[in-house]
Amino acid sequence: MDIKIDRSVARGRITAPPSKSMAHRHIICAALAAGKSIIRNVDLSQDIAATIDCIKALGAKAEIEGNTVTVTGEGVGVYQGPEPVDFYCRESGSTMRFFMAIAMLTGKPSRFFGSPTLLSRPFGIYEDICRERGIIFEKKDDHIYVEGRLKPGEYTLPGNVSSQFITGLLFALPFLEGDSMIRLLPPVESGSYVDLTISALRLAGVEIEKANSTTLVVRGGQKCSSVDAAVEGDYSNAAFLEAFNTIGGEVEVEGLDPGSLQGDRVYRGFFEELKNGCPDIDISDCPDLGPVLFAVAAANNGGHFSGTARLKIKESNRGQVMCEELSRFGIEATAGENDIVIRAGKLSKPSEPVLGHNDHRIVMSMALLLSRTGGVLSGAEAVRKSYPGFFNDIASLGIICHD
Repeated sequence: MDIKIDRSVARGRITAPPSKSMAHRHIICAALAAGKSIIRNVDLSQDIAATIDCIKALGAKAEIEGNTVTVTGEGVGVYQGPEPVDFYCRESGSTMRFFMAIAMLTGKPSRFFGSPTLLSRPFGIYEDICRERGIIFEKKDDHIYVEGRLKPGEYTLPGNVSSQFITGLLFALPFLEGDSMIRLLPPVESGSYVDLTISALRLAGVEIEKANSTTLVVRGGQKCSSVDAAVEGDYSNAAFLEAFNTIGGEVEVEGLDPGSLQGDRVYRGFFEELKNGCPDIDISDCPDLGPVLFAVAAANNGGHFSGTARLKIKESNRGQVMCEELSRFGIEATAGENDIVIRAGKLSKPSEPVLGHNDHRIVMSMALLLSRTGGVLSGAEAVRKSYPGFFNDIASLGIICHD
């Protein structure tokens, strides 16, 4: 889908979209509980739809009315359907990595399906865990096959891998019969996502102890309780709305919890640095902010970004494709192994459509810059993955968009 964006300025007040990260976690906790849970303020993006499909595969029921999801779970390990269990994860890395560990609770043969891009992303952490514990883990042409049951014990993981693997284990280990421990080898990155998982589990009555910054102690034999939870506002996507303020806009985003554990809340400080100079910014703890920070840098004074290595394994190779698309605006940008440099320059109107690369965060970053120059954005439908209302929302703020 192509969208033409005219030069325009965003002004007004808007409510932040719900946090996709917390919606995943609340819905999964509800499915692991016995009884009925109500999860309010859910944005039914494609990623959340994938998680809802997967809790149904486990035997939970889900009813959707507006932005409320009512989940009726049967507790852990009660799946009684035909084997193998099929999990359809679409393009959601969170969904697939969370449910792989959960599937190992049941011990049932499980197949994980997803887009080719998703299946090409790394799963080595789980491969290692399965090999060490006698669990079958096989990569097929169109899915990943897992069969076997997790056992309690000590799990040692690199701290600089995706926190999704750590979260997956936290969704499984508390329900085993014995106690477990997760040791993270420094450096630990994206730790805030682990904190979000711990907070969602705590709301459902499951306690995880952080002995220190690299050690998680998990008592076994716990049970999830049903919950009535409201998903908090999302700092990750709110960043794309407040980014308009760095190019002359006047946008006020409501509905964000100032005490939130979301790591992406740091974007406001980074925006100020980028408006006032050409800073050095480490994004290793907030990689999802990479594309919008690169766009803000391109529209202002440039910047040097470190901790970018993991951008290669997102929905696209985000560092590389952002450099490619920024060149269409006349901005020089180069991507190294673990850093990206964006040179200061004057944005010019692209002579051809800019591309979204089937990546929601690339699409939203391009929309920001096109509001400054005008132009055509190809592949705009990728926002459905996490923020389906994005173009309606920016249009309500005064950004002129045409199908």
